[in-house]
Amino acid sequence: MTNSIRISSYIQLLKFIISEKISIFDKKTDIVMNRQSQLISTLNPHYFWDVDVSGLNDDIACRLIIERVFSLGDMPEMNQVISFFGENKVIEMLSELAYIDPKTLNFITKLFNKPGEEFRCYQLQQSKPRHWSL
Repeated sequence: MTNSIRISSYIQLLKFIISEKISIFDKKTDIVMNRQSQLISTLNPHYFWDVDVSGLNDDIACRLIIERVFSLGDMPEMNQVISFFGENKVIEMLSELAYIDPKTLNFITKLFNKPGEEFRCYQLQQSKPRHWSL
C-alpha cells in the first residue's frame, strides 16, 4: 500500500510541476508578444503597407522591421528599434541587406562608425557597372 500511495503522490507532483512549467511558459510567451505588439504599434503603419502587421513576429520579421525603419523612418524610430533589438543585431541585419539606398547607407556608416565595405549592399553596388549617371 505504501508504494502505491508513494507512486500516486509522485504522479500528482509531476502533474503539478508540468502544469506550472506550461503556465510559466505561457506567461513568458504573452510577455514577448506584448513586447512585440508594443514596438509595432508605435511604428508608422505605412512602413508595412504590404504585410499584415498583426502577424509580425520579432524573430521572423526583425530584418523587415529594421530595413523599413532605417530606410523610411526618422531618428526617434531608429533609436527605438536599436533599443528594442540591440545595436549588434541591428548592425548585423543591416550589413546582410542586399540593397540600401546610397543616402541611407552613408547615414548608417556614420551612425554606427562602420566602413561601407562591411555592408553587403556596398559590395554588390560596386560590382554593378553604371550605364548612365542621372
